Amino acid sequence: MLKVAKLVVGQIQENTYVVYNEDNKALIIDPGDDADRIIAWIKENGWEPEAILITHTHFDHVLAVDSVRDEFSIEVYVHEIESETFQTPNRNMQPSTVVVNRPADHLWTELGEHTVGPFTFDIALIPGHSPGHVVYTFKEDGFVICGDTVFNGSIGRTDTPGGDLQTLLVGIARDILTLPGDFVLFPGHGGPTTVSQEIQSNPFLQAFKA
Repeated sequence: MLKVAKLVVGQIQENTYVVYNEDNKALIIDPGDDADRIIAWIKENGWEPEAILITHTHFDHVLAVDSVRDEFSIEVYVHEIESETFQTPNRNMQPSTVVVNRPADHLWTELGEHTVGPFTFDIALIPGHSPGHVVYTFKEDGFVICGDTVFNGSIGRTDTPGGDLQTLLVGIARDILTLPGDFVLFPGHGGPTTVSQEIQSNPFLQAFKA
């Protein structure tokens, strides 16, 4: 049984997640900022990171990537559409050019089921907030790391470079709202929610309500 832990980092209060198993093997997802805090948190909990997964490359989700990957000698996975914006802060909404990431070690080029270390998950591409935004669905454990696609009672911004409201809504309806209602959604900001809760009460998703 996998577990999910969250650390809120940075000025924009981004959620950095660790998904870990009973052996404390772990995936780090979206290490957004405050690298020293993230590293200390991981060490304090005794997690053994296997890799870093990125949902999308807006600055608040990737500023701590290089420090964290160097500390634990692990590799980074990003969708191929965002390989360039991962490296160039001025193209991923970063307000300055202080941090520039090295290239990702692996680029997602295919969707569907993937395995990294002992972890198996499904990848779906949901653009609209960001062109190469992906979500990671852990079907056997009933949860989704959904980045900035869906929030508790809201959805991701679409007034961003490459953003498009209709594209985002279509992707959410196709790849998130079709999941079982009790699946837990862990968003990039704010608290968790469930598929059924968002279908019932999210004002942006009422058109998809049965």
